[in-house]
Amino acid sequence: MRRLPPLSALRAFEAAARHLSFTRAAAELCVTQAAISHQIRQLEGWLGRRLFERRGHALELTRDGKAYLLELTGAFDRVAAATARLMEPDRRPLRITALPSFASRWLVPRLESFRTQHPDIDVRLDSSAAVWSFSSDRFDLAIRSGLGKWAGLTADLIGRERLSPVCSPALVIGPPAIRAPSDLRHVRLLYDTPRQGWTDWFEKAGIKRFVSDVGPSFNDASLALQAAADGQGVALGRLMLAADDLNSGRLIQPFDIELLNDYSYWLVYPPAAMNHPGAEAFRSWLLSEAMQRVSGRKPRAGRDLERIDPEFDQRRDP
Repeated sequence: MRRLPPLSALRAFEAAARHLSFTRAAAELCVTQAAISHQIRQLEGWLGRRLFERRGHALELTRDGKAYLLELTGAFDRVAAATARLMEPDRRPLRITALPSFASRWLVPRLESFRTQHPDIDVRLDSSAAVWSFSSDRFDLAIRSGLGKWAGLTADLIGRERLSPVCSPALVIGPPAIRAPSDLRHVRLLYDTPRQGWTDWFEKAGIKRFVSDVGPSFNDASLALQAAADGQGVALGRLMLAADDLNSGRLIQPFDIELLNDYSYWLVYPPAAMNHPGAEAFRSWLLSEAMQRVSGRKPRAGRDLERIDPEFDQRRDP
C-alpha cells in the first residue's frame, strides 16, 4: 500500500516551492494565502521535517525541501502529461501507404473532400509499392492489391478491378478506326503487369490465337493510362483507376467487354489501427467514395464519338 501525504498539501508545497512565495502559489491554485500556509504546516507535520525557512522577507527551501521539490515536480509533470493525453484527442497524423497507381489516379484527386469533411485529421500519404507487413508502427492503414487475405490483418474491399481497352478519342476515330475488337490488331497495344491480360481479354472477346507481345510496357498502371490518354496506343485499362479520365472524356472505352481481374483493391490494417481517432473516419469515407464510383459515366465509342467527330458515322463500314 502506498503511504502518501495529503495530496492537497503536496500541491500547495510544490507550487509554493516553485514560486518561493505563498502569495503566488495561492493565486495559481485559486485559494487564500492562509490556506497555503496551513497546508504547508500540515505537510511538515506529517513528514516530521521542515521544508521552508524564512530569512527576513525571503522564503527559502531547506535541503530537504529542495530534494522533495525535485522529485515532486517531475511526478506532477508526468501526471499532467498523462492527463492531457487522456483528455485531448490524439493529434498524431494518420499515416497511410498506398500503391502509386491507386494514389495518383484515384485517391489523391478525391482526398480534398476528406480534408473538407475532417479538417482536424492530418493525413500523411506514402506512395509505395513495397510490401509492408505491419510488423512495425510505420503506418496505420495500407491500400493494397490482392486477394483479400493477409494473416492477422483486417481487409476491407474497396473495389473489384475490371480490365477493358481504353484509349484517346482520336485513336478510336482513326485511321484506322476501332469499331470491333479485331481492329485492335492494327493499333499499338500498351502493356502493364501482368502482360497476360491482353491475351485473356482477346479470348473473352472471341478472338482466338491472337498473340501480340510487341508494344510499350510499363511497370505502373497509371503510366499505361497516361500513355493511352496521350494517344500512344490502347491500354488494357484498370477501370477503377481510369474512372476520372473516362468521365472527363480524356479516355474512351470502345467496348463493353470487361475482364474481371483476380486482384482487387483493399484497405488493410491491424485491428489496433482503429484506436487512432482518424482511422474509422478515413475508412468510412474511403469505402463511401468507392461505392459512388459505380454511378460515374464511362464514355464509349458510338454516340460519344458523334459528339467528338460529326463525321464518325459516315466512316463506318456499310
